Amino acid sequence: MRLLARMGHECVDFGTDSDNPVDYPDIAYLVTRALVQGQVDRGILVCATGMGMCLAANKVRGARATFCHDELSARTARHHNHANVLCLSADQTSEVLRRKIIEVWLQTETGGGRHARRIRKIAAIEEGRDPRTVK
Repeated sequence: MRLLARMGHECVDFGTDSDNPVDYPDIAYLVTRALVQGQVDRGILVCATGMGMCLAANKVRGARATFCHDELSARTARHHNHANVLCLSADQTSEVLRRKIIEVWLQTETGGGRHARRIRKIAAIEEGRDPRTVK
């Protein structure tokens, strides 16, 4: 949270505040619901592998969660895929690498052209429509 504040971002913490076990789908749901309801612009989720958070987050319509493991995947996730939720592994990445991934992901703008068209196609799938009908 300190990193995000230093970068000028206002933070909302939906995470746990104790050492008691927490089920990651609960946190993923809270963050992605806040995102799609316009309460936050983007979300960052962390669990042991990052994969469970990603799976749960993508079940919420309008969330485009992606698991990133390095700076290139973070840049591509934002620019190509317009990812609005970043999922990270606490166990498989160092704190230094997680910070770099977060910095790149937050600083990368979304791309237009073919990338925007593909996002429209993903939205069509969410709506139960055939993406091949989207231009």
